Amino acid sequence: MIRSTLACLAALVLLALVPFGSAEETKDGWTDLLSSGDLSKHWTTKGNWTLKDGVATLTPSKGQSGWSRWDHYLWLNEKHGDFEIQFEYKVQKGGNSGFYFRTGDVNDPVAKGIEVQIYDSGSKAKDAKLNDHDSGGVIPNIPPTKNAAKPAGEWNKFDITVKNDKLTVVLNGEQVNEVDLTKKLADRPKTGSIGFQDHSLPLSLRNIKIRDLK
Repeated sequence: MIRSTLACLAALVLLALVPFGSAEETKDGWTDLLSSGDLSKHWTTKGNWTLKDGVATLTPSKGQSGWSRWDHYLWLNEKHGDFEIQFEYKVQKGGNSGFYFRTGDVNDPVAKGIEVQIYDSGSKAKDAKLNDHDSGGVIPNIPPTKNAAKPAGEWNKFDITVKNDKLTVVLNGEQVNEVDLTKKLADRPKTGSIGFQDHSLPLSLRNIKIRDLK
């Protein structure tokens, strides 16, 4: 009886030592990329990104401008080809960033990757003409079909799927883009790095999760 009781206590102690919610991969293949509380577990950057309470925040350094400091981007450690990613973002007035994927060279993502634009499109008039720099646009030259972005300061949710060279972009529950990558951007790699742009403007990200698609 004593040995049994001690064994039960030992098991309880071991369970207590495992952080609640620490399992990052779920049964359906999703991996939570921010839940560990340690940004460096899944991400690499030399930029001014911090992770607190599940929110990754980019705070531009003093005097910083432009968007060509590639190593200041937030790059996922693992490379992906066909995948689905979900994340929420928040920008300020005039905010600008981008989500990169299938990036063959992180030192040249504009030419060697594909970008889905993140922008303060929610501050535009709903009937304003859209271009590839509006949220959900694909750079270069593929504007979103509608303006589904929320105003600056509010959280927006992207669900981006890449499978069999078809890119589908859903913003706040509305499909805003669908691109055949064999006809447009066919010169880009079929697999590569995933990352978020440092455009020298504040950006917040949360609930980033990804799963590979077969």
